[in-house]
Amino acid sequence: MTDQGETGEAITILLVEDDAPTCWRLQDALVKAGYEVRTAGTLGEARIALAAGTPRVLLTDLRLPDGHGVELIRETRRRFPDTEIMVISALGDEESVISAITVGATGYLLKDAFPTDIATTVRDLVAGHSPISASIARFIVRRTQNSAEPPPGPALNTAKLTPREIDILWGIAKGFSYAEIAGHLGLSRQTVPGHIKNIYRKLEVHTRSEAVFEAVQQGLIKL
Repeated sequence: MTDQGETGEAITILLVEDDAPTCWRLQDALVKAGYEVRTAGTLGEARIALAAGTPRVLLTDLRLPDGHGVELIRETRRRFPDTEIMVISALGDEESVISAITVGATGYLLKDAFPTDIATTVRDLVAGHSPISASIARFIVRRTQNSAEPPPGPALNTAKLTPREIDILWGIAKGFSYAEIAGHLGLSRQTVPGHIKNIYRKLEVHTRSEAVFEAVQQGLIKL
């Protein structure tokens, strides 16, 4: 079965991984699932690949021979805001995780806790989920819980989100896909991305993780 986007075309993936055996294993699994996969082993090769065409999904390691994957994530998010970005790395320290998510990663998987079915994980990513290794998820939850409490009283809502946008933002925070959010709120699946773009614009963010963080800080939603 071929994995396709909403246009019916095969989903394109740029896989950036400098370890050849790991790259071959991931590429083989993704190609067998019907994805169109290009590979790069360095930051420079990845930049050349991005210049040649916009991928639907970027899967990248962080520690590359000629630079850091965070640079690639930042550049990709700025130039191609609709590309889904997931980190696949052995680095699970606080600085690496927060840096990657802050600049635009929407998923983060550790190589020592890698899913057996990477194709399904990528499918979930494209559907609007944020695949995150369990240890990373626990770390993010602890960081959120330890952050400063929002001021008492009514929610700030300085971004002037509508009640519908707040409902959608709550769905994002819970990890629901666009289709699941639409089903819960009685919306058309096609209208959800438009609402999310408005949320991003009002909150001045670029990713789901940033949007959820800002919403929690403003007291708009509670996790």
